[in-house]
Amino acid sequence: MEKYIPYEKLSKKKQKEMNAQKRGTWGTLNPVTRRSENPKAYNRQKTRKWSEDSGAVSF
Repeated sequence: MEKYIPYEKLSKKKQKEMNAQKRGTWGTLNPVTRRSENPKAYNRQKTRKWSEDSGAVSF
């Protein structure tokens, strides 16, 4: 049976191993923060799509 050693007294290497074992996964959740686009900002791609659609219409 291993002797109990407080976390603070463990070597950095052992502390790192213990932290890695305790650390879980995010699963399907992506932790990156996302913001919605600013509706007042100019969007080049939005204008490009509009110009492509107008050329497809034949009179």
